[in-house]
Amino acid sequence: MVLRTLEQKIEALFEGVFGRAFRTNVQPVELARKLAKEMDEHRVVSVSRVYVPNEYTVYLSADDRQQFDGYENSLLSELEEYLGEHARRESYALLTPPRVALETDDDLALGEFGIATRMVQPRHGARSEDVEEQVESGATMIYKPVQPPAADEAPAEPAVEREAAVLSWNGQRMRVDKRRVVLGRSRECDIQIEDANVSRRHAELRQEGTSFWIVDLDSTNGVEVNGRRVKRAKLEPGDSFTVGSTEVGFSTERE
Repeated sequence: MVLRTLEQKIEALFEGVFGRAFRTNVQPVELARKLAKEMDEHRVVSVSRVYVPNEYTVYLSADDRQQFDGYENSLLSELEEYLGEHARRESYALLTPPRVALETDDDLALGEFGIATRMVQPRHGARSEDVEEQVESGATMIYKPVQPPAADEAPAEPAVEREAAVLSWNGQRMRVDKRRVVLGRSRECDIQIEDANVSRRHAELRQEGTSFWIVDLDSTNGVEVNGRRVKRAKLEPGDSFTVGSTEVGFSTERE
């Protein structure tokens, strides 16, 4: 509910402004959600915490940036508040409160924007016990507006199908569409498993490229794949892994 309220606040504050600046389908709430997506995609699991980037740079075309004169500080404040609330909801750890900056990139077209993330130690040099050095992402993610084909254009080729993971346990079956999901006993997990032997945040299922991996999040009772104790293991269709005393079957299907 808090995130929804913040989204409505962003929409209300910049209604019309973004309509003029992003004339190709990008809305302010989409920008906020893409920042949260980048936070999710760049998580770092340490000994006892899940760290996420604390600095975000949004790149805009020159024309887009120019239209935010007088609104930029308010925009940045709202986006930082949104990211902070998203981190609290997901129980992420931040080295500092999230910071968002805007930059101009002449290579971007109107309506396109890029997001770069960084995990940066506080300027005074204090270090967390779990994170020993700065971690930076290796590339900037570019988001382009979706444009419908012109009436005289041939239909686009169908998109390449992507495989989704399917998990089965205790008579339940769940299709996983996100690239990262956390399994555990807590209600805050993406997949809640009611098993007293399962830790609150027990393991994470990750899709890396076309492969799927199960990663132990320093759980009390560990993770086993096909009967073998692992910290991280690649999964193949037909494999099973155990969290606590619950066996989970793994398979894939085309989206």
